[in-house]
Amino acid sequence: MTTIGFIGSGNLGSTLARLAVDAGHDVVLSNSRGPQTLQGLVARLGPRARAATPVGAAAAGDLVVVTIPVRAHRQVPAEPLHGKTVIDTLNYDPARQGRVPGIDAGDTPAHLLLAAHLTRSHVVKAFSSIFFKHLATLGRPAGAPDRSALPVAGDDATAKKTVATLIDSLGYDAYDVGPLAESRRFAPGTPAQLAHLDPAGMFAAPGRPVSAERLAKLLEAQETP
Repeated sequence: MTTIGFIGSGNLGSTLARLAVDAGHDVVLSNSRGPQTLQGLVARLGPRARAATPVGAAAAGDLVVVTIPVRAHRQVPAEPLHGKTVIDTLNYDPARQGRVPGIDAGDTPAHLLLAAHLTRSHVVKAFSSIFFKHLATLGRPAGAPDRSALPVAGDDATAKKTVATLIDSLGYDAYDVGPLAESRRFAPGTPAQLAHLDPAGMFAAPGRPVSAERLAKLLEAQETP
């Protein structure tokens, strides 16, 4: 199995860590407040989990998941991530997370910001289009008729295959959207980014399974700029 490093261990990070541990992976968790603040989460996750600094988590992971506010992307340690596959889960939500001048000025699109910082890593966009509570409950065995697909985008085929294998182990199919720039098709506000939400109750309601065929139609609905 795989050792997964986490830079950020909030709602999405801790949900992914739980799914990963349940699937037999090892996880190394980190946050901006120090390993001592993660001991409760580590205890709940069990012997496959441990806490470290962001540098420690980046160094330990066979692949590394970044789940932090976009404004903090420069705090991700680049050196230990050289040559590694990095999963970028970040969405730009200035109302909740604060504004990023470079994004607002049009210097770098939000969906490419982490990759612009980690120029020597293989960045793959994934897990950014599903609410963490739905991620925790929509996983299904391979071949199940109601198994959901999650979009992934990246410029390195091997890295995308690595992420797809992880996604499969967590109970989802991976749908390859193409290069990292095409992750704009499942950015906030797009049809694909809202795919799992129930219009009757949005975040409060149970998530809706989304097949690969349905996801493909939603991705195509996002017009090319």
